[in-house]
Amino acid sequence: MGIMSSALIQARDIVFGYEGLPVLKNVSLTINHGEVFCLLGPNGSGKTTLLDCFLGLNKPESGSITVNGKNLADLHPTETAQLLAYIPQSHQKNFPFTVFDVVLMGRTSYTGFFDSPDANDRKIASDVLENMGLAHLSDRDYTRLSGGESQLVLIARALAQEAPILVMDEPSSHLDFRNEMHLLEMIINIISKGSRSVVLTTHSPYLAFFLENRGIPVRAGLLENGKLTETGCPSSVLNPENMARAFNVNTAMISHSSESGELKSLIPINAIKES
Repeated sequence: MGIMSSALIQARDIVFGYEGLPVLKNVSLTINHGEVFCLLGPNGSGKTTLLDCFLGLNKPESGSITVNGKNLADLHPTETAQLLAYIPQSHQKNFPFTVFDVVLMGRTSYTGFFDSPDANDRKIASDVLENMGLAHLSDRDYTRLSGGESQLVLIARALAQEAPILVMDEPSSHLDFRNEMHLLEMIINIISKGSRSVVLTTHSPYLAFFLENRGIPVRAGLLENGKLTETGCPSSVLNPENMARAFNVNTAMISHSSESGELKSLIPINAIKES
């Protein structure tokens, strides 16, 4: 019996564009079992476009993507949904479903077209809400939640999907400081259990450093003008030189000794004036 590859997602030489305008330019990337991959880059660099390629929403013009050893192009949408769970950056709340029903929708890919969620599906949804500390919202009207609460419910829905890969597009963008901590602790808990991997986009180097400082497997990737220029541990990739080149911002790396070890972070100094 062969040894299973550690690669959960393998993208090779992905090229994609919109109406003749190139966006992704020969992007190759590996997401491993049991890790967080943080994708950073300026606005318009192609981060969300790359996530949509992973989800099968964008069909690359060339290159290939395999998920858990399977060619993504050959998968039925139901199979894709059982492998990748998506947490969008924003979501239209058009219908007054309860929070419980929204989370239960994460079980859709496991039910037949004419079937309803069964007792096991309902238990999974209930357990996720309980474990995330959201059980008190179960009967609330989803359309009446705050932006931060809505984001946490979408994450709960993705967890109920029980896919091995969570795909998050700027998951902390609508969260206050406490809920951002809640999100990060939740990601750490997910990874520590070893059953899932997380790939996310973010504009915040702080998020990547926080995960690295907690000692979990985390890598950062820097996407610039459609090209993946750097990958590695956050403190290596998100250094002042790379941040100046990618974002036109001067930064400084700082470290602090604590009981849990050396903590690293990046602080902004000033924007670089364009010549």
